[in-house]
Amino acid sequence: MVSMSIEYAGDLRCHAKHDPSGNTLYTDAPIDNNGKGASFSPTDLLATALGTCIMTIMGIAAEKRSVNITGTEVTVKKYMINEPIRRIGTLDITIILPHREYSDGDMAAFHHAAKTCPVMMSIHPEIEVNYELTVAVQ
Repeated sequence: MVSMSIEYAGDLRCHAKHDPSGNTLYTDAPIDNNGKGASFSPTDLLATALGTCIMTIMGIAAEKRSVNITGTEVTVKKYMINEPIRRIGTLDITIILPHREYSDGDMAAFHHAAKTCPVMMSIHPEIEVNYELTVAVQ
């Protein structure tokens, strides 16, 4: 169990603290939902959580295979929908591995990590999640 403490700071902003470490962050409502867009929105954090979770699980898989994936880049694009209710409709994820040689087994392990990370497994099935895993060209 991990605990987070969250306080409503007013003006559609929240201040969140990761209790074990004391690290903090603010959220702000997005501009298209009455906010200022001055920080991550809660749905931005979900998209960020997915990208960082994929990278973390890929990192674990890479370490087990003695493969260095330092420098891998992930971009997550979040698309909201408003009907029938406002929610995330689609998440598009692009993962670009550094230019190196990877075996078929390495790539299979990375695909498996991307598809089965804990955040991916926690996303509602009505959210469309697309991902692309490529190796950077020289």
